[in-house]
Amino acid sequence: MFVLCVLFSVALMSALHRVSTHDLVREATAAGDLIAYRLDRGEIGNPLPSIPPSLIRPIQVVDPAGKVVAATADLQGKPPMARFLPKAPRRSASGVVCDHVFGAGKCEIVVAQQVYRDGTWTVYSAVPAVPFYVYPGLLALLTGGTVVATASVVCGVHRIVRRSLRPVDSISAQLDEIHKTSLGRRIRVFIAKDEIRRLAESVNYTLDRLESAYEELRRFTADASHELRSPITAIRAQMECALLAPEDIDVNALVRDVLRSLDRLQVIAADLLTLTRLDEAAMGERERLDLAELVAALLDARRPTRAIVRRLASGVTVVGDRARLGQLVTSVLDNAERRAERRVTVAVRREDADDGDPRFRAGIAVLEVLNDGAVAGGGHGEPSVSRLIRLDSARGGSTGGAGLWLPIARQIAECHGGALVVADSPRGASFLLLLPLASPV
Repeated sequence: MFVLCVLFSVALMSALHRVSTHDLVREATAAGDLIAYRLDRGEIGNPLPSIPPSLIRPIQVVDPAGKVVAATADLQGKPPMARFLPKAPRRSASGVVCDHVFGAGKCEIVVAQQVYRDGTWTVYSAVPAVPFYVYPGLLALLTGGTVVATASVVCGVHRIVRRSLRPVDSISAQLDEIHKTSLGRRIRVFIAKDEIRRLAESVNYTLDRLESAYEELRRFTADASHELRSPITAIRAQMECALLAPEDIDVNALVRDVLRSLDRLQVIAADLLTLTRLDEAAMGERERLDLAELVAALLDARRPTRAIVRRLASGVTVVGDRARLGQLVTSVLDNAERRAERRVTVAVRREDADDGDPRFRAGIAVLEVLNDGAVAGGGHGEPSVSRLIRLDSARGGSTGGAGLWLPIARQIAECHGGALVVADSPRGASFLLLLPLASPV
């Protein structure tokens, strides 16, 4: 605002300066015209005769030889006030002359007019030059106006900004309170549909993600700790027994038991590394895959311990990493066989697009793996598989698994734009892998 006011003031003073200078040049020209008229009639003397008071100006008449032959009383005995002449065909010219005959520090606008009378005579008339600010009062007015306008705008903008940022301060205070208390709290969403409301909604969405990530990390830590504690406890117990009764220990059996526990630790470490890489979205090359063909190939390569019923519909095409999807399907099949009593049912089908979920606008590719064992986890069936939900029986060492297959499988599904969910089932567990159908070629 200050810059705009300054620019406006400079532009205004420049315009007034041009207008005032033009008016003064006209006045000096008018005074010179009167003297030129009298010179042409041979009616001048030295000092120059009086003229109307409104046109009293310093004037000199210079003959063709460049000598001052007549001048007003204030310029008697002084040299010509200027040396410039009009350029043909012009009869007059003007310029600013400083100091010289006018005194130190004074500037005058001088107008030169030529008269032809037995040679070329020159009439010089002068008026005081106008300073750039035109009038001191104008400069003071513009300076004061600039200061007042700038101060008013600054105060107004400051008040508006403070009023606009008040909701932001409220959001900041609520965030500080949430930081001190619980991630379960949320920011109050404002009624007005403006940027502040969108900010509050964005903050709440971020808090939802943070709370979910925190709960996920908490469950992951507890579950991973349990998985690590089992083999470590087994190794420790075996080593302590060996120390207490070394003569009763079969070294070969002890080594085999310890190696089995170390194998479990190695599997757990590999699963944890896999989870980390999946979190970083480290996926391989993606290609179009027939989900039924992929599942059939994996089933053909297995040595099942339970009867497997296949219901594979062809033409269910997805886009994904063959190795990762194979890992996901294998993990789900392994879990189903461990839980099943007699058989495992594997079905592949396609379902219509879900308008409420942008991931499945082209349709849904569904892989369902159902076992007829006990109800999963005593009623752990949920609409979605949390990263660390595991069946209670999977925590024992008899399964031979690390118990982290579900988070790995779910992460692979999410990296492919899908989901791994647990469907309602009267018996056993029904796992559904939902993937977006590939667009038609």
